[in-house]
Formats: sequence, structure tokens, C-alpha cells
Amino acid sequence: MCQSGEVPSPSVSYSITVRLEVPAGGSAVSELTTVVEKAGGIVTALDVTGSHTEVLKIDLTVATSDTEHADQVVAALRAIGDADVKKVSDRTFLMHLGGVIEVATKHPLRTRDDLSMIYTPGVARISEAIARDKEDARRLTIKRNAVAVVTDGSAVLGLGNIGPHAALPVMEGKAALFKTFADIDAWPLCLDTHDVDSIVETVAAISPGFAGINLEDIAAPKCFEIEDRLRARLDIPVFHDDQHGTAIVALAALRNALRVVGKDLAGVRIVMSGAGAAGTAILKLVLEAGATDVVVCDIDGVVHGGRPGIGGQLAWIAEHTNPRALVGSLPDVIGGADVFIGVSAPNVLSVQDVESMADGAIVFALANPTPEIDPALARAHATVVATGRSDYPNQINNVLAFPGVFRGLLDAQSHGIGTDVLLAASEAIAATVSDDELNANYIIPSVFHPEVHDRVAEAVRAAAVEAADG
Repeated sequence: MCQSGEVPSPSVSYSITVRLEVPAGGSAVSELTTVVEKAGGIVTALDVTGSHTEVLKIDLTVATSDTEHADQVVAALRAIGDADVKKVSDRTFLMHLGGVIEVATKHPLRTRDDLSMIYTPGVARISEAIARDKEDARRLTIKRNAVAVVTDGSAVLGLGNIGPHAALPVMEGKAALFKTFADIDAWPLCLDTHDVDSIVETVAAISPGFAGINLEDIAAPKCFEIEDRLRARLDIPVFHDDQHGTAIVALAALRNALRVVGKDLAGVRIVMSGAGAAGTAILKLVLEAGATDVVVCDIDGVVHGGRPGIGGQLAWIAEHTNPRALVGSLPDVIGGADVFIGVSAPNVLSVQDVESMADGAIVFALANPTPEIDPALARAHATVVATGRSDYPNQINNVLAFPGVFRGLLDAQSHGIGTDVLLAASEAIAATVSDDELNANYIIPSVFHPEVHDRVAEAVRAAAVEAADG
């Protein structure tokens, strides 16, 4: 996190490629990197794409901080007397041209025989078989490996209610992650409605084509009702990633953070900031895992039964937390706490708050992109710090959970998803970090860990099969 007035660090998210022509015998080539660095950018590649007797064609790839910074870097390059800037490309926009996913056939259509089996008349035999037993759709169609990624665009990333059209590239990216990490065919479904009834009816209507529903970026509190109603109505798993994906990974990280500091989940005092979708899901899973002393704060302070206006999810939280009936605000209850988990808003936790926590303190500042406290400041007093950002150690990233969770559910041909599955996934992620690897800056594996998604899938499959048999 940057303090006010600081320039954010350059990021590949704002990476540009500048095509230039420079004199072959001049000094412009050696100036390029220097000029970019003085402008605050980072050169990640310099490729000579063409050479002539008097001219070199160069593609210069630069990481910048934001769009305005990219313009400043380009202006600095244009100011080099011998350099001629021909074209500037935003690499992220180029990657999204035409979308990031596509449909591909599994069998080539080359002959009339192929056509007769893949489509009419042969396909009618498949339809008749499914009409006799709809469960055959899992065996004979894409349903067996298909997940719908559903949003109404009301809570997209940190951008808020930007609508279904603007949510589409995010859902496409989600689908790409499903395919890359779990070989699941996921389809973005962006609904042009915020009405709970309409969302439920639409998802129910399209559900025959899918073996799972992944709810994504739907604002609280309606996300709770949508998930509950769909779970009661459908015979396939319904998973709200913003809730349960975050909870799975946060619990896995907490298990390992407690290993680092030598404490037990049942014996620590936890203070949480945030009672929205993610916060409530983390709370419920942490309690299921054995936590006994949790206090939750929201924008109005500590959640407790005597607070005016308590209802809905807050009433549930009040009933199941705060065993010592504490009142007040976050600074009033953070002193002596072993663990802080924030899924709320920027800068709600002060350095003094962290300093007042117990020895071996654990701070999860997960608000994104700006955490509850600057991680660098938190590290001065906390033993373990985690964030939701990729530019600090210990990133709590949902990608660690949802591909393997759905892979396991699909393999088990599951008709639902229970807490036992969520706990199994969390345990699998935590166990991926061996005792030899574990330290304060490595409590959670990388999303590119070669085993993590397979381990999660197998743990979920086993838990889902056991639940079905039981």
C-alpha cells in the first residue's frame, strides 16, 4: 500500500510495449533504459525486431504504475532526439482483445459420418437416453465438466457496482483460471438485473447445462439470499467464491500462521473487521474449525446482541461470537488479541493497534487493493502478516481454492456442497506447505504450486463422496 502522495510501484498490469526506430549507429539505444528508469518505469524487455543499415526497429516493454504514468514514460521516450516512437500498445488490453476464452470441439468434423454422429441423426439417440434418465447428461454431455460463473456486476473486484458488461472480462478471466488450473469448462454469465428473484430464476433456468454454479462479485447482503435459495432449489453445487473461496484460503493461511507462532486455534483470541460476505464466511468456517473466542467489528463497532438494529446476518454473528460481551470499537477490543482478520476497508487498523496485540501477533489485512494497514508497518510489530495483494508475501488468493474445489465436486458428481468440503479444501491447502518450507513469509503456497490444485481436488472429492455415502 502506498502512503498519500507516493507513486505506486510499477506493475505488469500497466505494462506497455513501445515500438521505436532509432539510428543504428547512434546512442539512442543505450539511452532507452536510462530514460525509462528516470521516468519511474521498469524495462522488462528490449527486442530488436528489425535492422537496416541506418535504422534499428525496437520493441521496448515497460512496466508502469498506471495509465498516466505510462503516458509520462512515452513522453520521455519521445523526448529522445534520435528516437522515433511509432506505436504504443497496452499489453493488458491486447491480451483481452476478442476475449480470453473460446469454444473448441473435441472431435473434428471432416466427413458426413462425423456430422451424422455429432449432430443429426445420431445425436437424437443421445437425447433419448438422457430423456429416460437425466443423470446421463453428466456422462454424455459437457454438463459433466461445466461450471457457470454468474454475476450481476454489483460488486466487481474493488470497482463496486460497474454492471454486467464491465464485469464480463473479469468473469472471462475466472473461466480461464478454471481451465488452466483444473481443466474445467467454465462459462461467464453476466446478468442484466440486480433483482434477487430474477437472478435466482435465471440461474435455475440455465442450470440443466451445468454441473456447478460459481456465484461471483454479487454484493452483500443479497448474495446470501441468492446462494441459500439456489442451494435449496438445485441439485448441483452452488459456491459463492467471494464468501467460501476467501474463507477456505484464509483458514488455510491461519492454520499455518498459528503453526509459525506455536499457538492453537481453539486457544487464540481473534478480532475481525468486516461483516460482509467474505467476513461472514470466514467467521463461520473459522468457528467450524474450532475457534472459540472471536469478536467481529463493522462500521458501527463491535457486533453484539445489545446493539440497536441488529438483524439478518449480524444477528447470527452476535449470537455466535463475542463470548465476553465486549462493546465499543475496533481499537477498544484489539488489545491482547492473537489474531486480526480484516476484510473491510483501508486504514482501519493503526500501528498502535497492532503494537497492543499479544506476542506472536498475526495480522491478515485483506482489504484490496488498499489493506486495513500498510503491511510494512504491520510487520514491525506482528510476527505474521498476510494481505490480498500479489506484491507482498502471503497473498490470500481465492485461486488457490475454487479450481480444485470444483474439480473435486465434479469428479464426485456431487449434488451439493457442505462445510465438510470447505474444511477439507482448507486443510489440503495448508498441508501443501511442508514443515521445511513453513516460515512467517510463507504460510500459503503459490497458485502455481505444482500440487496444490490436485491436492484440493482429491480432498474435496473424498469429502463429497463420504458425505454422499453417509
